[in-house]
Amino acid sequence: MVLLAGKRSATAETTALDINVRKRWVLFGCWIVLSSLLFSHAMIALVRMSFSNADASHLILIPFISTWVLLVERDKILLDLSYDKVLGGFLFFLACCAELASRFARDGSSLGLELSGHILSLVLFWVAGFALLFGKAASKAGYFPLLFLFLMVPPPNFLLDQVIYLLQTGSAWITGALFDLLGVPVLREGFVFHLARVNIEVAKECSGIRSSMALLILALLVAHFRLRSFWKKVLFLACGLFMMILKNGIRIVSLTLLAMHVDPSFLYGKLHHQGGIVFFLLSLLLLAPLLWLLQRGEPLPAGDTHVFPSQSASKLPSA
Repeated sequence: MVLLAGKRSATAETTALDINVRKRWVLFGCWIVLSSLLFSHAMIALVRMSFSNADASHLILIPFISTWVLLVERDKILLDLSYDKVLGGFLFFLACCAELASRFARDGSSLGLELSGHILSLVLFWVAGFALLFGKAASKAGYFPLLFLFLMVPPPNFLLDQVIYLLQTGSAWITGALFDLLGVPVLREGFVFHLARVNIEVAKECSGIRSSMALLILALLVAHFRLRSFWKKVLFLACGLFMMILKNGIRIVSLTLLAMHVDPSFLYGKLHHQGGIVFFLLSLLLLAPLLWLLQRGEPLPAGDTHVFPSQSASKLPSA
């Protein structure tokens, strides 16, 4: 009888814990819906941008990927639950500040500063809700999906132009180095390369910003799930950033040599405009050996575990 009563008590505690977790998820879901309705104009503008602008096509996918990671790791993240009014209130204050600042920003472009401020404020509202309803410990354990949400913020024009310029510069440097390595005579003037039969320019459209963002997102996910050591994650991400530039340089050199020795149409044909996936897969193949080396000696990823409330020795049922 005592053993049966102990089992019933443990079952009741587990049921109460499940109800508590479900309650927090329901409240958080309501928080997400209400804040999204509050920022409905910004959300609609973001969706339109994702479908109309190839450089921003990844933005709409970020919240879904973040939600997926949060659900996959929920057993690890929700071990210690509480209500943190201090952290949640501080993040809520930052969200309000970002929203107020965005109302003073006026930039007529599709990637304007105003929209960036609205989406930044929305993401801060979401993170504030999570911190308020799940607590500091859960927020710390779930840092990756929460920080990953900030990739949803569209970069303003001045920042996007700087990123594209850096990609152009890096791609031009890699292109020149590969031409020298292959013994191809070339005269470089900034982003323009003069060869024997053709002249090419590493233009903004050749920066590879779209595939670079896809590679960055994939590298972040792989580093999070497959690597445990912080320095290994940093090294893998650094190599992923370098791979963005390297694959673009390989693409430019390959198309140029094909145009010189096979058919000039390679410079403006399908491989030029639609062949990015080929070089994207090549960059993944180049990263695979590095991931294998970094994983050596790493502990295997822990499987899903279910944690039940612990009981003190005095409350253990006697046989």
